[in-house]
Amino acid sequence: MSKLHFTTKHANEATVKRDWYVVDGTNQTVGRMCSKIAAILRGKNKAYYTPHVDCGDFVIVINADKVVFSGNKLEDKIYINFSGYPGGKKEEIAKDLLKRRPDAVIERAVKGMLPKNRLGRKMYKKLFVYAGAQHPHTAQQPKTLTF
Repeated sequence: MSKLHFTTKHANEATVKRDWYVVDGTNQTVGRMCSKIAAILRGKNKAYYTPHVDCGDFVIVINADKVVFSGNKLEDKIYINFSGYPGGKKEEIAKDLLKRRPDAVIERAVKGMLPKNRLGRKMYKKLFVYAGAQHPHTAQQPKTLTF
C-alpha cells in the first residue's frame, strides 16, 4: 500500500467501547456543564468519533439540585409545556422547576443539545440524572469527571 493513500476508519457498534462517567453538579453552571455532557453522550471526546454512529459514553449526574444559573436566569428563564389543546400551555420559572424537579432542568438542557432524530433519542437514553449524591450504578465502576 502506498504511503500517500490512507483510508478513514469509521466506528460501528462492534468497535465502540463505552465507559461510564460521573459528573458532580455542585456549583456547576447549567449550560456549560450540559454542553460538555452532550459532547460525551455524542462521543466527540473519542478519536474514532463518527457522526452517524452512537459512539458516546454513559453519563451519571449527581447533585443536580445544587447546579447554578448565570445572571438572572433563575428568575427570568421560563420552561414551557404545551399539551396541544386550547388553554393547555403551562409555564414555570427555573427557580420553581429546580425546586420541584431538579433532574428535569439538566435533562431538558442536554436533550436540546443532542441531534433531533432517532440517533439523538438513543444517545439521550444514556443520561442518568439524580438530585442527591447517591446513584444505583455502582456496579459499572464509573469514572469521575471534573469540569
